[in-house]
Amino acid sequence: MPVSNVLSVNLGRAEVSAASRKGVTGIDKIPTSVAVAVRDPGRKGLGGSGLADDTVCDLGHHGGSDQAVYAYAREDLDGWQPQLGRDLRNGQFGENLTTIGVEITHALLGEVWAIGAELKLQVTVPRVPCRTFASFLRERGWVRRFAEAGTTGTYLRVLVPGPVRAGDSVTVLERPDHGVTVRTAFRAFTTRPELLAELARVPTLGSEARAMVERRAPLTLDADADAHT
Repeated sequence: MPVSNVLSVNLGRAEVSAASRKGVTGIDKIPTSVAVAVRDPGRKGLGGSGLADDTVCDLGHHGGSDQAVYAYAREDLDGWQPQLGRDLRNGQFGENLTTIGVEITHALLGEVWAIGAELKLQVTVPRVPCRTFASFLRERGWVRRFAEAGTTGTYLRVLVPGPVRAGDSVTVLERPDHGVTVRTAFRAFTTRPELLAELARVPTLGSEARAMVERRAPLTLDADADAHT
């Protein structure tokens, strides 16, 4: 049976970035070897990351309960390496948790994960790329390329707080029956607004995402990202 676990836990600190609206960013996440406490950071605009000692600089657009933790699959990082022509370390896409053997792109919104002995997280919404991400990677056309691939990783909310460390097992405890995946949600939020109606069937959808569904208005991908690469 394949092993599903946390390959690394990654933390960021504030660094200067001309691409960020705040002039600083915490996107550069570095793996840590110690256990990290994870808890609900509180509502967006006030709460940042769910991981202790992880920095979120732009609280208006990042962090908060529905974006407490960001997970990305090592398999997807490996898939990008030949396309970008370079190695990608764990945390390089700004993820808090680099996973291995965990289905993320086709995870269902509302799916519940048990990580280690205590921590329980719930899949909320996909990551939408921005100019800060493009600037950090220094890849021309990155926002478009990342969006087209659809391997966005996922944000998670904290249901039960607890520590997380590299090597912790990841077990899917619950899977809802609505069939709406992380990738479907990303397409609905960006390029295929006709799919927004499907998201209305997701009972765990956060308030920000639900407001978007009710407006039937997709997000606009940041077309200015290339100006900062």
